Amino acid sequence: MKALYVKYKPHYQTSLRLAIPVVISQLGHTLVQTADSVIIGHFAGTVPLAAVSLVNSIFTIVLVTGIGIAYGLTPLIAQENGRENYTECGKLLSNSLFINLISGIFLFVPVYFGLLTVIDRLGQSPEVVVLAKPFLGMLGFSIIPLMIFMAFKQFAEGLGFTKQAMMISIWGNVLNIILGIIFVKGMFGIAPMGVRGVGLSTLIDRVLMATVMGIYVFRSRHFKPYLKSFILRRISWIRSLKILKIGAPVAMQYTFEVSAFGGAAILMGTIGTVQQAAHQVAISLAAITYMMASGISAAAAVKAGNNFGKRDFAELRNSAISNYHIALAFMLGTAFIFIAFHSYLPWIYTSDPAVISIAAQLLIIAGLFQLFDGAQVVGLGILRGMGDVNIPTFITFLAYWIVGLPVGYLLGITLGLGANGIWMGLTLGLLVSALFLFMRFQALSKRLV
Repeated sequence: MKALYVKYKPHYQTSLRLAIPVVISQLGHTLVQTADSVIIGHFAGTVPLAAVSLVNSIFTIVLVTGIGIAYGLTPLIAQENGRENYTECGKLLSNSLFINLISGIFLFVPVYFGLLTVIDRLGQSPEVVVLAKPFLGMLGFSIIPLMIFMAFKQFAEGLGFTKQAMMISIWGNVLNIILGIIFVKGMFGIAPMGVRGVGLSTLIDRVLMATVMGIYVFRSRHFKPYLKSFILRRISWIRSLKILKIGAPVAMQYTFEVSAFGGAAILMGTIGTVQQAAHQVAISLAAITYMMASGISAAAAVKAGNNFGKRDFAELRNSAISNYHIALAFMLGTAFIFIAFHSYLPWIYTSDPAVISIAAQLLIIAGLFQLFDGAQVVGLGILRGMGDVNIPTFITFLAYWIVGLPVGYLLGITLGLGANGIWMGLTLGLLVSALFLFMRFQALSKRLV
């Protein structure tokens, strides 16, 4: 162990310096939904919490699709920066802004005109659906400013500037929590808005985050050499296609995983409202650790892209393995927390004893899948930095939709194991994904070396 630590120590330090701000920034996306759940769970009750669970389970698919598309920019920026091709970086940002804006509109349209109609036909409790609809509409519109924010964020992070997006995410979440409480409870002369209140606070938060991140990128001296070639009107279809060739498969990778958990929430809703609310509590906690591991993955993608651009494949491999070590160590710690405090953590979200009882059981299972979740998301980041996205996309589809969700349905619904059975199936899907992605990385990196 000591020899291993000495070998990778320089890589641990470099990776952590890059990763920690990204981890906190990534955490911001999840904390928006976590704050919504906490505020509703304590100030509105179990039925509104179930409505938030239903909407977040559906909207998270839209969210990660958008984030995945935006991620197409980061490895390209990292690779061009590694080659010291600064002019190309500015041109890539122009195209990324265009793609993200169009993608945000295209993601909003099916939410507003499709999901708001389909939600009536998912077999959910009528009182849950009534509360869910306005919340889903506001979240759907918020994807547009979020995609603009992501374009600037991924550009800055691709160049190694990660702290600014972190600070904007932190203050954005503080604002979201304050506004959420004000709108939900009805303070300062505002009528109580319930679930709609957290939707409005999220929308305001994301508009302000996009504005501030854009101002930072255009005014910072760090980006002057890169922005000389930035002209928003000149869109190159070749560059746009390069971004989409990475971004679209990455979006599918995230979508396959998150939609499997979204499908699990719908299955929970067919069992009962309490089970659905418990699923929201447990998945909110698991999503926090997942997004933190996703931050390590994003930093790993930047380092892999940089080394890939320099054609330093030995350094690429060592850096990637160090990121695997960091993610596994982190997720081992969160696994211990989930298992040791499984009876206490649900109290953060709700005081309903029935919800807490089921959520506590799910957190034990969540503790078991932490290592698999961390390993698979870091594997995706490393391969993305290397430009390898198509085979990993197939792996994620196989893991979650051919293995995870069907096995969850079999155990939870057919064999009657309920919420626990559904989550056991999802755990198996994460294991399959982690194993196959690591095998893919090993084969590719050894071949390059």
